[in-house]
Amino acid sequence: MNLKKKLLAGTAAALAVGMLGGATSVSAADDITLWYYWETEGHQKALDEMIATYNESQDAYNLTAKYVPFADFKKQLSIGASASELPDLVILDSPDHASYASMGIFADLTGKFDVSTYYEGPVASATLDDTLYGVPFGCNCLALYYNEDMFEAAGITEVPTTWDELKEAAEKLTSDNVTGLAFCSVQNEEGTFNFVPWLWSTGATSYEINSENGIRALSFVKDLIDSGVMSKECINWTQGDVMNQFISGNVAMMINGPWQIPTMREEAPDLNYNVALIPMDTEYASVIGGENYAVVSGGNEDGALDFLTYATQEEQVIFMMTQMGYISADKEIAAAQFTDEGDAIYKKFVEQMEYAQARGPLPEWPEVSDAISLAFNEVMTGSASPEDAADRKSTPAKIGRAHV
Repeated sequence: MNLKKKLLAGTAAALAVGMLGGATSVSAADDITLWYYWETEGHQKALDEMIATYNESQDAYNLTAKYVPFADFKKQLSIGASASELPDLVILDSPDHASYASMGIFADLTGKFDVSTYYEGPVASATLDDTLYGVPFGCNCLALYYNEDMFEAAGITEVPTTWDELKEAAEKLTSDNVTGLAFCSVQNEEGTFNFVPWLWSTGATSYEINSENGIRALSFVKDLIDSGVMSKECINWTQGDVMNQFISGNVAMMINGPWQIPTMREEAPDLNYNVALIPMDTEYASVIGGENYAVVSGGNEDGALDFLTYATQEEQVIFMMTQMGYISADKEIAAAQFTDEGDAIYKKFVEQMEYAQARGPLPEWPEVSDAISLAFNEVMTGSASPEDAADRKSTPAKIGRAHV
């Protein structure tokens, strides 16, 4: 068992000997509470199973989990903070992490947990001002899916690697019944998730849309719409909708994540598709998705850290990632995660993770995200030129992107 993810020896020793008050042991069945927001039954069952095995593995703590709907999660954390009614541990969406860390809700884990083998992007999402406020749970990213049969029919023998090649391939693939490319472009965080790889691929070092690179990214997406290789309907399509268009044969290429693979294999077992890196402008880029663990400051921090020690062991990580279609945030575990012949597509996402960036980490992320999705949405609907959209919807402040 890999112990690199364990708490540092001093913390573990403190737990063992009960340094507070000179106690010689931790009181039996000390309660730990955890909040999460997954509504998918399979995700909930997997978490429940891991918690059950943790509770059975030791008698110092008893962990219970509470489901809080995603729509209410942020509000409940804010209300709980003001009313001192928070859990001991949360699993939260990674771009929201910095916002709550800045409020003082989460405990400082710097020096208490080893994340040296984790991907830098997920770690960055749990870090604010060089302070570690959480541990990545698991991650995913976006990559390019393509229909191999459609590629062959269109005479495309090489997978596009650049923006120019992507547009050229999309033009060849587009017909009366098929559009060449699609990605989720709704005006919310899901849309921003799909937009930022285009921005970052220009070499952008800021979330400021009103910049040369920002306008270049907006212009490229506008060109995809204007040339007819991508449908304007993408502004109404979630990532699940885009997947449905792809497996139905209405879209030849899509930008999407690995969590779609189990559904695709079930609903379209004969679909001949593959995955590649998102084509680049000046550099490869993708975006980190997934969740982080965070320990609530002033709660049962020792108990929460004890559970994290257990939950980040390789056996537990692989179990949870397999059940959820995620990639381990620990590079060493991720490398060993996909070993079967049928895992080749997942391995391409592992490769894409090397170029994936975290959204934020910024306390102001909600405002930044709104500005990004609104600018792209205006350009795609034709209500503004790239220059005008960039000028009117520039992000609230010129905030540097975390280099990961």
